[in-house]
Amino acid sequence: MKKIFLVEDDKAISKNLMLLLQSEGFAVSRASTQGEAICMLAEGRFDMALVDISLPDGTGFAVCTEIKQTQNIPVIFLTASGDEASVVTGLNMGADDYITKPFRPRELIARIRAALRKTDCSPAVFDRNGLSVDVASGIVKKNGKEVFLSALEYRLLLVFVNNPRNIITRERLLDELWDAAGEFVNNNTLTVYIKRLREKIEDNPAKPQIILTVHGTGYRLGGSDVSE
Repeated sequence: MKKIFLVEDDKAISKNLMLLLQSEGFAVSRASTQGEAICMLAEGRFDMALVDISLPDGTGFAVCTEIKQTQNIPVIFLTASGDEASVVTGLNMGADDYITKPFRPRELIARIRAALRKTDCSPAVFDRNGLSVDVASGIVKKNGKEVFLSALEYRLLLVFVNNPRNIITRERLLDELWDAAGEFVNNNTLTVYIKRLREKIEDNPAKPQIILTVHGTGYRLGGSDVSE
């Protein structure tokens, strides 16, 4: 049974989340403050964490840092804020995902299961064509220089990093990104985000070598084992 560490101060939200997670077969331990969370991390091991960014005695960022330093398990931030800067800060600190309240229960469960699957298959550091992605820290570099991505751009890149040998359909990308920036993502905006990401990570965005287009299907990583 997978153990979920829930850090959330709102009693009503915590109660509903615990009931949901337990109904899905997870064991849940809850902390309501930053101090309590850090104490619990010293006392037990968990498989992943759901962390509210806003806590009464601090922030979820400090909890995330402690989690990554002591247990290095997946972290999903729970946030009521649409502030992209806060989300990017969390992702750059090593968080694996975030979800904005109020959220759909089935979506949260899907993201939890996806994060747990990634712990078994994600590379610690992805390195290809001068692009380096440190999954643990969330730091992205191109030719040794740090690249700053938006929350949606980073999530888009992680989809490719976590699926190095697969063709990723546009439909799957839309499913992964639909609420990443608190806005609707359709086929047209997906094309724009792919273009923006290429401009930041490709040597020549007009002739991409990292994110390749598979005409009529979607995209894939260049240099993977999937044939042209």
